[in-house]
Amino acid sequence: MKKAFHKIAAISMALLVLFTTTSFSVDMHYCGDHLVDFSLSGNVDTCMMKAEMSKSSSSCAMMEMKMDCCSDLELSVIGHDDLKVSFDQLTLEQQVFVTSFVNSYTGLLLESSEKVTHFIDYSPPPLIRDVQILDQTFLI
Repeated sequence: MKKAFHKIAAISMALLVLFTTTSFSVDMHYCGDHLVDFSLSGNVDTCMMKAEMSKSSSSCAMMEMKMDCCSDLELSVIGHDDLKVSFDQLTLEQQVFVTSFVNSYTGLLLESSEKVTHFIDYSPPPLIRDVQILDQTFLI
């Protein structure tokens, strides 16, 4: 039960940090009151409604302008940027502690790929007689 609680708490804190530091923006294109397109990447397709010129048949000199009813809307959320601590802001004692901590734990956690045999040229002496049985000396 305690392990499950720790896992849930760790995952929720990691997600909290992730969501508070993430920035994103949503672009939307409306034609009138209808949503035509939205995009998370910033490239919204327009509906090609442009201002058009039209001539009225009753009056040749008068030109009417039809305005387009489209609009673009951008919603952006800026995440926090103050969570990153710079190594330059630490004092000398803190820098020494961090470097020694990282150095000691990288040595412990990394596995050695080569197998070291210290006595590769050593051969044990031949057993001529068993001294413990001859002297009747046994360790209990």
